[in-house]
Amino acid sequence: MAQSAELTAAERYFDAIRAALEGLSVFLNNRESPLNKHDLVAQTVAEYLQRLTASFECWRNRIGFTERFRISRSDSGFPVFQNVLELENDKKGAAGRLASIPDADSLRAEMADFILRHRAFPAELQKSMAERVYLETVQQGEVFSPFLLPVTIRVAVNPKTGRPYYVVHWGAFDGTSNLPLVYMAVVEDSSGDMVDTLVRDGKLNTDVRIPLPVGGLLNPELARRFDDFAARNSAYSLSPVTIATSLDKDFPELHPKQLRRIVLGPFYTAGITEHNQRVAEVLAKVRRPEDAWLLTWTLQEVFSTAEKPGRRGLWSSEPSQEVFHINTDDLEAARQGVSHYEQHALVPHEAYQALYASGEASTIFTGFQTHILSNGQVISGV
Repeated sequence: MAQSAELTAAERYFDAIRAALEGLSVFLNNRESPLNKHDLVAQTVAEYLQRLTASFECWRNRIGFTERFRISRSDSGFPVFQNVLELENDKKGAAGRLASIPDADSLRAEMADFILRHRAFPAELQKSMAERVYLETVQQGEVFSPFLLPVTIRVAVNPKTGRPYYVVHWGAFDGTSNLPLVYMAVVEDSSGDMVDTLVRDGKLNTDVRIPLPVGGLLNPELARRFDDFAARNSAYSLSPVTIATSLDKDFPELHPKQLRRIVLGPFYTAGITEHNQRVAEVLAKVRRPEDAWLLTWTLQEVFSTAEKPGRRGLWSSEPSQEVFHINTDDLEAARQGVSHYEQHALVPHEAYQALYASGEASTIFTGFQTHILSNGQVISGV
């Protein structure tokens, strides 16, 4: 009985998170979406959202043959990091495990024969079928890994400095906060070879064909080090200004002009998450479980306002240094270590009505840009 209740709760959770991710996808694809005012942000987040959706589809299949699935009930509302690690490990070993499981047609035939002979449900065969479906999904889909390597998606030239600059993104699933994170950076490159190759008459050299997107940083001499840096410096506990400052310090040839971090979550769903009792009590009154959720995310940004020139001397020298702006007039921005931040909340229409009727909406959504999902469309600016 306890196991049945647990599976029911799991199904309710997966229904809710699927609805939330589908709603966020609708929001990102809307040209009027607030995120579309930020160059390339909506497009980039959508790519990681596809990976996250694939991961949840895998986890949903996984509970058909194993009971090991936990979410961060009192923190993020997302799966705990161990599930992400197991998914990554299963992806690597999927081919070998599939080879040891009968094909789908054979399993269906065995299940039908079992039912006819024993007049009972073939639970073990069903688990084998669920494992096969899971492994096939893992093998085919691009999931949200613990760390997703940087990708260069744009190259241009800053006419003021005469340097090429890259727009690079990467992702990470933070193991402490259990939150999916997406990073985007605009980085100028003063490496002599790259300037000579990519810049002509102050503009991008059109004779150089660049098949974007390019895996890793476009500069091949720095690409591996940049991968390593991103892997070591993508923790949620690190503020954006800390990451940007470290990048500026570790790479004299690179000049980070902007760093964005999109934090997906927390996610709230009725009867499962416990990180906000006030929200939980109101969501519990929503009639349809797949509408009893609330998804939040935060866009953080730090940018450089100036570049302090480097100094070369006979006995010592100093590289150039970016001057990052922190909005000290906003206490929350100062706490986050950012120049600017935005908090967003996506909620189904029925859940928003319940929150509004309870008198809690204004309190819960204070400081958030609120977006309501209704009949397959997202209404912003509520």
